[in-house]
Amino acid sequence: MPPRTEQLSIFPAFFRVEGRTAAVFGDGDEAFAKVRLLLNTQVRIIAHADRPEADYHAFLIANRIETVRGAFLPEQVEGAVLVFAATGDAEQDRRIVDAARAAKIPANAVDQPDYCDFFTPALVNRAPVAVAIGTEGAGPVLAQMIRAQIDQLLSPSLGRLAALATSYRRAVEHLVPRGVSRRIFWRRFFSGPVADAVANGNLPQAHRAANGLLRSLDRVEGHVWLVGAGPGAEDLLTLRAQRVMMEADVIVYDALVPQAIVDMGRRDAERLSVGKRKGCHSKSQEEINDLLVELGRQGKRVVRLKSGDPLVYGRAGEEMAALRAAGISYEIVPGITSAFAAAADFELPLTLRGVASSLVFTTGHDLTGDVLPDWASLAVSGATIAVYMGRTVAASVAERLMQAGIPSETTVAVIENASRADRRLLHGTLRDLPDLQHRDELTGPVMVIIGDAVAGANFELSEPLVPERIRFDELARS
Repeated sequence: MPPRTEQLSIFPAFFRVEGRTAAVFGDGDEAFAKVRLLLNTQVRIIAHADRPEADYHAFLIANRIETVRGAFLPEQVEGAVLVFAATGDAEQDRRIVDAARAAKIPANAVDQPDYCDFFTPALVNRAPVAVAIGTEGAGPVLAQMIRAQIDQLLSPSLGRLAALATSYRRAVEHLVPRGVSRRIFWRRFFSGPVADAVANGNLPQAHRAANGLLRSLDRVEGHVWLVGAGPGAEDLLTLRAQRVMMEADVIVYDALVPQAIVDMGRRDAERLSVGKRKGCHSKSQEEINDLLVELGRQGKRVVRLKSGDPLVYGRAGEEMAALRAAGISYEIVPGITSAFAAAADFELPLTLRGVASSLVFTTGHDLTGDVLPDWASLAVSGATIAVYMGRTVAASVAERLMQAGIPSETTVAVIENASRADRRLLHGTLRDLPDLQHRDELTGPVMVIIGDAVAGANFELSEPLVPERIRFDELARS
């Protein structure tokens, strides 16, 4: 069960009101607002307004809304499907709600949450599509701000497109197999030539495009997206990554991808963990390649979700080669690699004018072999080095870099769980780096950034890598 703070005190729902009656009580702005909201629907509105204000009165007449004059009587709520009490008199509104509740009719009293069986949302209307935003009374202004954002996102022609889809639903159910084929049909319907034609006001062309789409789905082709999940924070996932995760039938993910990001995929998508983390290799790379090919041959839409960017130490090259050999189409969806997130956490310039104009990405294992990598000369000349590494190779990495000629006092930044709420930042020098292998408390992925540019970081956000040595140096200087 989710924490209590994630639970709503209301249940969002849509009432069927076509051919039914809604009663609105009141003479002023609040009643006027409820009537305007109700006019978005096909409900029959009865305005109980003894002395309606001038603007409201003119609106009722212009829209031919039935108006009842006179004092409130309890029997006036009978037969209504919804009742709105908006008289401006709190005691009168409570009497109206009490009468509605006695008749088992849902009622809403303006500005009195305890006398509301339902709340009126901010509404984005693209009939037959509707988006309702509720805040449980937190603030109408907040709801209206959200409404404005959503209104900009949704095409004005969305309602016409949805209405056209309704006319094709029976044909699709008859001609297109349930499951993957049907999902792909509707995805193409709502985002391809059909939608374009509707947006341009060309309904005959929209019908031709929809008919062509029905004829073309005799065989569903599989497709694979190699997606970068970013360094871990959910809000660093790209919009494109989020979109294709909502299209996927299957999500194949690595152990370093947080569950919160995996959960952002389509609710009914199959989720397959393939491990790929030190000490828990649930599948070999060859097995993962074979899995992606097999899913593609089954006609599945697959997201291969990798930590960071798929093209940076993600072994995407092997997966792309396997997919090409099998004739399975694929796309790359870039992600934010951990080095960039780590630098952002440290407010650290990876390049710095006059100090460092080159950036090297490497892994700790590249620095543990007998042969020093070709880029070592770049490091000596001042390049910033971003090392994707585990704690256990820290000593050998530091030793090899100092052997290559990098000064031992070169600044080092260490980041565990870059971009996440539980991140930890440490700073020191290259000669301090071996201490990292003794930091057993660092269990998450570690990023190390080394170079002269690192000295420009904001060390107020971090702690010393070797506190004892830092204190000794400070005492010596004093």
